[in-house]
Amino acid sequence: MKTILIPTEDHDTMPAVLKTAKLIAQTFDSYMEGFAIRPAVGTYVTVEPVSSLAISGAFDEDTAREAQAAFEKFMTENGVPRAGEGNAFSWAWPRTDAADDAALGSYGRVFDLIMLGRPGRDVENPRMPPLESALFESGKPVLIVPKTAPAVLGQNILVAWNGSTEQAHTNAFAMPFLTRAAKVTVLASEGHTGDGPGAEQAALHLRRNGVNATALTVKTGDRTTGEVILDHAASLGCDLLVKSAYTQSRLRQMIFGGATRHILAHASLPVLMAH
Repeated sequence: MKTILIPTEDHDTMPAVLKTAKLIAQTFDSYMEGFAIRPAVGTYVTVEPVSSLAISGAFDEDTAREAQAAFEKFMTENGVPRAGEGNAFSWAWPRTDAADDAALGSYGRVFDLIMLGRPGRDVENPRMPPLESALFESGKPVLIVPKTAPAVLGQNILVAWNGSTEQAHTNAFAMPFLTRAAKVTVLASEGHTGDGPGAEQAALHLRRNGVNATALTVKTGDRTTGEVILDHAASLGCDLLVKSAYTQSRLRQMIFGGATRHILAHASLPVLMAH
């Protein structure tokens, strides 16, 4: 996690994103890069059909300058040195122009982690398209931050295991966090791992890689998988959730719902996601 990309715009979770990015950068001695992101089209507000989350708002060049000013103010006030001053723990804002949502996916490929706020229905909330671009186009993990920044991150981690290829990828991306954690719980819902390995096999793999991991398989009962995951994250006192994104198709999620959709709508802890 040596390089962190922070798409920056005016939404109510941006302060928490910046605080969480700094927390991670201090842990891994990381470089943080900010840039202004804008909607791919002009001025509109609508609802994204898959997630039922707000898509967009107005954007102009003043908005980009304000995003840069907010980013630089945070870094300066928190004593983070500019890049090029001899420290790995540093920040920069090298792009003078704003990038649209689609560009985030390609630019994110040369970073270890992309930081975004958790999308919401209201226009002041983070938008959904940057998250989908990062998840589906960058090939890199995304840390999704709730409105309140955590005091600590990665000490007590829940891995939402479903036996899928996407979750295996996500676990691999999460290894820098997992190997540092004091406690890792690999959670599986009974009957929801398909033909893939079970929670105990996944936990064993992590233990062989130096992770203090234990397995937990639970019955969902009348709850959805997403509800089970978030309920256990809360009851176990977890400060980070590692969860693959859209192991079902987005169309199926729109029609039937799914764990990704529920977590994006309701998570109150940071979520590391990858596809």
